[in-house]
Amino acid sequence: MTFPFDAAATQKRVDKFWQLPASFGMERNAYHNYLNEIVSDRYALINGLHILRDELQLAAQSPTAVKACGADLSLPSVVTTLAYTNCGDRIHQGEATKRYRDVVASRFATLSEIGELKLEAFFPAGGGTDNGATLAHVTVAHELDENLKKMLYSGNSQSISLVAIDLKTHVGRLREGGKHVVYGKTREAPWREPRAACGAIVGALTSYHPNNLIHRRIRDDLGEQNFQYLSGSQILSDEGVDITMAVAAVIVALRGIRNTALALSQELDERGVAHLTASTTVNRPSRDDLVIYLARATVFNGKVRIQGLGTHAEKYGGQLGEHAGEKRLQLRYADWDNENLPIEEIVYHVRASGM
Repeated sequence: MTFPFDAAATQKRVDKFWQLPASFGMERNAYHNYLNEIVSDRYALINGLHILRDELQLAAQSPTAVKACGADLSLPSVVTTLAYTNCGDRIHQGEATKRYRDVVASRFATLSEIGELKLEAFFPAGGGTDNGATLAHVTVAHELDENLKKMLYSGNSQSISLVAIDLKTHVGRLREGGKHVVYGKTREAPWREPRAACGAIVGALTSYHPNNLIHRRIRDDLGEQNFQYLSGSQILSDEGVDITMAVAAVIVALRGIRNTALALSQELDERGVAHLTASTTVNRPSRDDLVIYLARATVFNGKVRIQGLGTHAEKYGGQLGEHAGEKRLQLRYADWDNENLPIEEIVYHVRASGM
């Protein structure tokens, strides 16, 4: 038989999650953001559960000897899956490759039967997501077969599935002449010429072509008011540094997390929990990328909750302050406190699993 879902324990963890502090809008070391923001939050949602992320743990019905690896599903358990996005630009180094796999994916991505991490990876030009509904559908659909879902749900009344999605955009950061900081450009190497990053976002804002599908998608993500503002105005930091392209990349990521969270509300059943984050990668020549943490969201039990910076370009500002021995950008949105941003709540109808 399948136990009726006992949502109380999961709801308690979700509520506790939203009491955890978070810091948004500052360029930081990737390890800091991944450990202190993404990983710590994600573990809070599944604390105390038997974590199932190895395909061998789901092999109880296998006709081969590996069936001995099958997990005891009578324990309160969680099956996890992980998806991430970023622009397909090759410029990413450190942060978007090894760091992310080592710190985040190694803990939440599915492990194949031959021991390799299986991440859902999407690389739309411009980053974020070119279709939140497709990203949500594919990620949920690949996590569990119907038979495995029945086994999980019938094992324990508190067992759940966790869908984790990390959405990213990127922006180049270049120091010209050893002094002047420029956002929206970087170099492939110190001896290479400066070039646009993110090329899709910079291109859409500075040389828009209506027949270019990527430009049209970026314009749609930004929204017409933001597009007109960002393509015709400069957003300057307190020091006079042009941060327009950084703000544009931030808004694309923020639109992506909202669209994907809403799409997940139509994909998850009553035992599905989603945790999403949005970040912008900052590409620097010959150095590991920095990360700006932008937003977090959960989807569970009829409620989407989103906390992050806003999406109105004209409300952005920033300053370059000393951090870790160098100048780091701290974004500012209206008069919001980046350590205590408002939480948006959206109610949705929970899709029943029928089990």
